[in-house]
Amino acid sequence: MKSFLVNLSVADFMAKLASKEPTPGGGSAAALSGVMGISLVQMVASLTLGRKKYADHEGLMNDILAASTTLHLDLLNAIDIDSDAYNQVSAAFGMPKETDEEKAARSAKIQEATIIATKSPFDILTKCLDGLKLAHKAIGKSNTNAASDLGVAATNLLAGVSGAWMNILINLPGIKDETFAADMRKQGEDGVAQASKLWEEINNYVMQEINQ
Repeated sequence: MKSFLVNLSVADFMAKLASKEPTPGGGSAAALSGVMGISLVQMVASLTLGRKKYADHEGLMNDILAASTTLHLDLLNAIDIDSDAYNQVSAAFGMPKETDEEKAARSAKIQEATIIATKSPFDILTKCLDGLKLAHKAIGKSNTNAASDLGVAATNLLAGVSGAWMNILINLPGIKDETFAADMRKQGEDGVAQASKLWEEINNYVMQEINQ
């Protein structure tokens, strides 16, 4: 990875995202949504810790904070990882194809790169789902003054799951390994279903808290 997108300012990252360049694209944006979501989970846990009203949940909040800190770093790294994965696919398609040997090498490299480009968003999906699970654990046990932040966290994490899933789906038709493709589809569908259910429960809780 040479671009180090995560080191850009917000304005510069958005300018690159808005440009005609293919990277960063939807996968990196999905990872960014996940980072924003898990950052807010960290915020909610931090705003709960140390308050007498939530003393019974100190252990849980410490666990949520520790786990979300790890996910934060993983999803941050995924922004560059996903762009790099796309660049590998692009490079593979640009390989020479004049001779049979070149065609075979190019085809093999395309398959290898496409699988990498599918695993990358799958990892984003999985980590955003893990983030939603952490947010769900905070329902009714975290600082109610930060209820809206918990809701925004869940919504960003769901966007990360949904965006990652789209980036998985667009790659599956190009994968010749049918077992791998079927496994990715099944796990992805299960992950999206879980994420949607978690988001709905978190959202219902948040709306009850803030709409009083």
